[in-house]
Amino acid sequence: MDSSSKTLVIRFSSIGDIVLSTPLLRVLRTRFPDGQIDYVTRAEYAELIKSNQNLNHTYEFDASEGFDGLRTLKKKIRNERYGLIVDIHDSLRSKYLRSLHGPQVTVVNKRVMQRSMLVNFKKNVYKEIAPVAERYIEAVKDLGVTNDGRGLEIHIPDETLFRVSGKIAALKLDQFEKVIGLCPGARHFTKRWPPERFARVGAACAQKADSKILLFGGPEDETTCSQICWDINNQTSSGKASSLCGQLGLLETAAAMEYCDVVITNDTGLMHIATAMHRKIIAIFGSTVKEFGFFPYDPGAVVLENSGLGCRPCSHIGRSECPEKHFKCMLDIQPDEVYSRAKLLLG
Repeated sequence: MDSSSKTLVIRFSSIGDIVLSTPLLRVLRTRFPDGQIDYVTRAEYAELIKSNQNLNHTYEFDASEGFDGLRTLKKKIRNERYGLIVDIHDSLRSKYLRSLHGPQVTVVNKRVMQRSMLVNFKKNVYKEIAPVAERYIEAVKDLGVTNDGRGLEIHIPDETLFRVSGKIAALKLDQFEKVIGLCPGARHFTKRWPPERFARVGAACAQKADSKILLFGGPEDETTCSQICWDINNQTSSGKASSLCGQLGLLETAAAMEYCDVVITNDTGLMHIATAMHRKIIAIFGSTVKEFGFFPYDPGAVVLENSGLGCRPCSHIGRSECPEKHFKCMLDIQPDEVYSRAKLLLG
């Protein structure tokens, strides 16, 4: 395969997985500096990747179009005559797209058997713990592509940075010693540390470290973030907490996180965005474990977890409720412990 070849990377979702694919894109560009490198993802996540300087083009798939949309997309891909397709999703949709005559196809190894053994039988047969970002690069190792060790990245257009700076200016962050970001949301219940504990940590940071507290999340997190914001301000008799939840797009959220000294987060896509923005991270993990590859891709990140539970992990993506009814994986992690870690990171 020469540098003029055309490469297509497929990853439909979600936020974290797409951010975790950025090292792959960077090392592919290093390996094929003059090649064409394109990307397929769902439309709602496209902004995370379409400004990436290592890509030539991003296909935005509208999931509401169903199979008709997928068939149209496959026709476009066929007409481009790619020499290489890198499938880092390996779903039914991605298998359909990659089923073309001609291109070389390489697929991520998702360690499905090892994951199933750990979740269902609590038997750890992982030979090594490979972060997902490295599994993606592993898929193209036979092409002479190696990890450069530079971690995650997000490319943010200047107009987005300027727009966010205007919103942040209104918060007058220069009046505070530090800025703490809180990301209390997550798609599944067993990946959410209780909101009242986020509020207690936020209040402690506001009072003891003279910190401004910024809450981040999507539209589905607005109620939770608003309640946490109110609780912090009520506990501190101040206006030190502000919720940006639901007010920012994904790239705008990344730009706003750059103002944070520390980000305290659940195991969620925003954790990976904060990591890509090179923030200091405190990540709280409940029902999922390091073997699945989704710990923050930063050796300096702090991960808090109850590692002594025999029922953990109960899922590789999270559950709607604790199957054991005690939720010790989250409830045994105390606000004082999180605050003490935040204090150390704040210096």
